Amino acid sequence: LDPGDGDKAAFCLPAEGDAVAIIGDNRKLLVFMAEEIPTMTRGRGVMLQKYRDGGIADIKVFTLAEGLSWPLGDRTRTELDLTPWLGKRASVGRLPPTVFPRSNRFS
Repeated sequence: LDPGDGDKAAFCLPAEGDAVAIIGDNRKLLVFMAEEIPTMTRGRGVMLQKYRDGGIADIKVFTLAEGLSWPLGDRTRTELDLTPWLGKRASVGRLPPTVFPRSNRFS
């Protein structure tokens, strides 16, 4: 984001893990490796996912070997095979698993 346009950071979370899962308002899920995110100078930004309409709904940093988890009622759902959603940073992504919450949130 350009610091002069008044935009603020949407998310700030600990980078504990080797993979990033991001879901947009358009309900597209993308998983990519954290090492794909370049270190930028202060005030600069980097594209994480491509959107035609909308923007980021939620983002989560996790360990790929442990799978991607999200709450599902009283339980926690863990998806271990993330191959369909694994891609390169700044791509569009694919629709999430059918059991993913309609709120588009990982927590």
